[in-house]
Parts: sequence; C-alpha cells; structure tokens
Amino acid sequence: MDGVHDLGGREGFGPIEGKHDPRVIHADWEIRDFAIKQSSAAGKSWTVDWFRHCRELAGPVDYLTRPYYDQWLTTAVAQLIDEGYLTLDEIKSGVSAFAPKPGRPPQTADAARAAVKNPRSFALSVNAPPRFALGESVRCRLDGASGHTRLPGYARGRAGAVHAHHGGHALPDAAARGEHRGEHLYTVGFASSGLWPEAKGSVDRVFIDLWESYLEPA
Repeated sequence: MDGVHDLGGREGFGPIEGKHDPRVIHADWEIRDFAIKQSSAAGKSWTVDWFRHCRELAGPVDYLTRPYYDQWLTTAVAQLIDEGYLTLDEIKSGVSAFAPKPGRPPQTADAARAAVKNPRSFALSVNAPPRFALGESVRCRLDGASGHTRLPGYARGRAGAVHAHHGGHALPDAAARGEHRGEHLYTVGFASSGLWPEAKGSVDRVFIDLWESYLEPA
C-alpha cells in the first residue's frame, strides 16, 4: 500500500531505535500477543497477506508511533471482531462470553508449539510458463498500489537482472483480497547504485523476491 506502510520503509523519520537489541520479545504481554495472532492464523480464511493489509490500514500516526506488537494485537482483534469471534463489548469489558463446546478442550501448549513449527506452504501451480529467464534484464513497474503489495517503493522503476526463479507462489496482492492466485516468483538482483544514487561507486548488490506482475522487460 502506498503511504508510510511500505515494505522497504520510508526515509525522513530519523534513525531506527533499538536495532542493535538482539531480543525478539521484551515483555510477557508480547508473548501472549504472539500466541493470539498465531491462533487466529489457524482459521481457513486467514492469510498472512490479509493480516498485513489490515495492519497497513492503520493511520500514519498510529503506524509510526505504536509499538510493533501493539500493532499486531490491534490488527488481530479487529480481524477477530470482523469475523465474529469477538465483540467490541467483550474487548471493552475484558470479560469473554465464549463457552467452549463439550468434548473440545482448548489446544495444549505442546500442540500450539508444533503448529508454529509447521509453517504453511505458499507454493501454487501456475499454468503459464515463466515470462523471464535467468540473467534477463527486467524493470520493476513504476505504478503504485491501492492495496497490499510486496513491491517496495524504492525498487519501482528500477532495473535489475533475474537471479533465480522459484516457481509459482501465492500472489500477496491477490491473497489480501481473498483471491487464491499464483504467479511466478523471482529473485532479482539490483546494483545498489541503481536503487539509490548516493551509492554511486559501490559494488554492493541488493536481492529482492518479486512476483511476475511486478516486472516488465528492461
């Protein structure tokens, strides 16, 4: 989604605080938050791209100032209310109206850990052959996106070369809209100076996984 919610981040907001902190979790509530999100991901209609799109619907101020796991919790709760698992009254009161069905005990901690260690596959078959070959020069599309996308803003309009082809994978843009559609997925290599003019003279390269509809012949 165009705006502050960009996969590659946005310039102009100062240094990233705490980036040298190796801890993933900083408080007990973040662990519970992670568990809530993982539990909601067990639903058949849930996709990671729908979750990301809903998170990107946050206003710019909230998105830029609220802690990472706080954003996760807000997104998960909004989705659970939308799907009828929770009500706003339950959230406000802190009292659940849920009554478990007889014979269906809650998931155990061991079962939850096993589910987390068994990630979903996003590989999908694609009927058409890949449009681009290894080593071929390609350019990222310049046009923006009104919904969720995994094409970072800094790569739009920039040229690179196909480094690898990974077969068909679920297209995030479509999955965020509830569509089950696969596209060829490539790793494209870019000269860092081709992405950022201030990197002129650098020999560094940047590799980005990009779906076929993001690309056009260079």
